[in-house]
Amino acid sequence: MAGRLAHRTFLWLILLCVLIVLGIIGRGFWLASRTIFDLLTENRRLKTAISNLTAESQIGLARVIRQERKDGRLLTRVRFIETARDDPSRQILTREYDIEGDIVHFDALIVKFDNRYVADGKGRALYLWRRIYGEHTAPASASPIEEPGAEPKRYDELLAKLSLRDRKLFWTEIWNLSNDPNRLKSAGVQAVYGNDVYVSLVPGLLYVFKIGNAGQFYVEAVPAP
Repeated sequence: MAGRLAHRTFLWLILLCVLIVLGIIGRGFWLASRTIFDLLTENRRLKTAISNLTAESQIGLARVIRQERKDGRLLTRVRFIETARDDPSRQILTREYDIEGDIVHFDALIVKFDNRYVADGKGRALYLWRRIYGEHTAPASASPIEEPGAEPKRYDELLAKLSLRDRKLFWTEIWNLSNDPNRLKSAGVQAVYGNDVYVSLVPGLLYVFKIGNAGQFYVEAVPAP
């Protein structure tokens, strides 16, 4: 009798272990197969983070470091600065680029969320810097500002409460949305679009990139300090 009981107990332990292993495998498969649609519709922390996005005005700066002619070509060295969301005077990314000519294009990706995330009825948006290029350069050969798929520094605190896996999934998919802007409308992504502004750069001016309330992207030139 004791032997049978021990045998049954052993079998139950084996079954329990199998169920635990299957549960772990199943959870791993579920996590691996999650999509940004799942995040946007199910993750409360992500919804809270999006609802906490505030209106932005200044999102970056640029100025000419050097401009000269060489072998008959006008060359412009540009310093680009990405500024913090909470403090426009704080620099979070600084890069310099050598551009042929004086007309320079600045390209950003804008992701607008609809008002289901907030109680005040106002939409929210992410502004992701993409690339920079001169008028003599094809957009496909532009120099990157932010690395596509990476988490932009200006938003590193926004999703701090999400798991590393979910943060990586979110940013990878957000960048990919530029290729399929209508895919997530049912999950609250109102629009995804690229916006390009170009300006003739001259020494002595500071170029301030701003976002309007409706998501419009524009640049203002002011005397450099």
